[in-house]
Amino acid sequence: MEKNKELVKTEKYRPHLHFTPQEMWMNDPNGLVYFEGEYHLFYQYHPQNKKWGPMHWGHAVSKDLLKWQHLPIALYPDELGYIFSGSVVVDWEDTSGFFDGGHGLIAMFTHAKEELQRQSIAYSKDQGRTWKKYEGNPVIENPNIQDFRDPKVIWHEASRQWAMVLAAGKKVIFYTSPDLKSWSLASEFGEGWGAQEGTWECPDIFPLQHQTTGEQKWVLQIGIDAGGPAGGSGTQYFIGDFDGKTFSPEQRKHEIYWLDLGKDFYAAQSFSDVPDEQRIVLAWMSNWQYANEVPTHPWRSAMSIPRELSLQTIDGEDRVIQTPVKTLEENKESFHSLSSFEVEQGEEVEIRQPRAPFRVIVEVEYEAGFEVQLFAGEDGKKFSIGLNGKEVYFERDFGEETSFSSDFTGRFHQQLLSSTKKAKLSILCDESSVEVFLNEGETALTNLYLPVQKTEQQINVRSTDGKTLVHSIHIDRFDINR
Repeated sequence: MEKNKELVKTEKYRPHLHFTPQEMWMNDPNGLVYFEGEYHLFYQYHPQNKKWGPMHWGHAVSKDLLKWQHLPIALYPDELGYIFSGSVVVDWEDTSGFFDGGHGLIAMFTHAKEELQRQSIAYSKDQGRTWKKYEGNPVIENPNIQDFRDPKVIWHEASRQWAMVLAAGKKVIFYTSPDLKSWSLASEFGEGWGAQEGTWECPDIFPLQHQTTGEQKWVLQIGIDAGGPAGGSGTQYFIGDFDGKTFSPEQRKHEIYWLDLGKDFYAAQSFSDVPDEQRIVLAWMSNWQYANEVPTHPWRSAMSIPRELSLQTIDGEDRVIQTPVKTLEENKESFHSLSSFEVEQGEEVEIRQPRAPFRVIVEVEYEAGFEVQLFAGEDGKKFSIGLNGKEVYFERDFGEETSFSSDFTGRFHQQLLSSTKKAKLSILCDESSVEVFLNEGETALTNLYLPVQKTEQQINVRSTDGKTLVHSIHIDRFDINR
């Protein structure tokens, strides 16, 4: 039974725009699929504790990716182990034989028992409400690899077969299948490629059409549990070609492309079977450096805002572009606007901030550096995002909370994809997060932030070096009836 929605809204730090479990622990999004008018979100869930533990699959559905209905737990641990991450597909042609010539949902996930990780499947004939595990599990035995998990399954139309990418240490392994039950090893990729500091996890592979050329390319997206762009966990990606068996990258071996430059965007997965070939991703909004300690109650962890992906060329390189889902625009209400003013070096303009959730869109030209501060007040607590031509940085403190991790606070600098003295920042703030989309989504930075709970907060626009011309500032509020 769902908790009272108005009561939930009053819980300290509880997001209004972002998905959270009603209570207890959540991490990776799993099994993202669109089926018969519903978006399904499954997720790693521990129903007895606010820290990681015996993994289940929690479950929720949505019509618009913003308002979610909580459903009963979908998959429970069993004699084969915990239910680790995985994916869900629609078996439209009943290749599995589970649906009597019709169609339905099939989940593929990792069974984890102590150090042994194997791949299993389950199926649903009632729009994901109940699940039956396959009696022939596991369908892929462990080939003597310690980290062997997180299967992402897709239907590869050109080769008319199922393809799967699986994380295995610091590489991924591809498998193929005619029926989702019997699998054949196809290829490997990643040894010595990209970011290698941590273990590779939660892979995904999908096609994207280039916005200018119309050419289709493939994106291989991979989580890494250490060595992310701002420390700790992060999500990298490769662009190339995939023939159903082998991934061939375009970028050079040492190059690292990060999907998000913040600290709190991990285990990203895309929705399967979305209409009109849209590619929408969702990520766990936390970091393994401190995920078990973030001081929220009675739940812990949230998902990012769902994002639509596209492929564009930035300074001669193909890159993934991401913007919040369009349904967000249907729930906005204009709060305040300013236009055309200058800010001298060292000065700042103060603007009244609405209660979260809200969005600030700032368009500027600057000589050397400028900064936007959010949740600011006389106590000096704030979240800052700034640019200085070649770099973007963010800085956060503990807000109202005392220290829970030395890795949470600090100033974190990242290189921009393109050097410019013009910028457009779209900053989406909820009760405990700040997501920044820079220059129409060519750069994203996602971070948790736990602001001081006070009645008066403000947004400051500062010119940190040289003069800044602010073309416009527009603030929207959001009211999502969860």
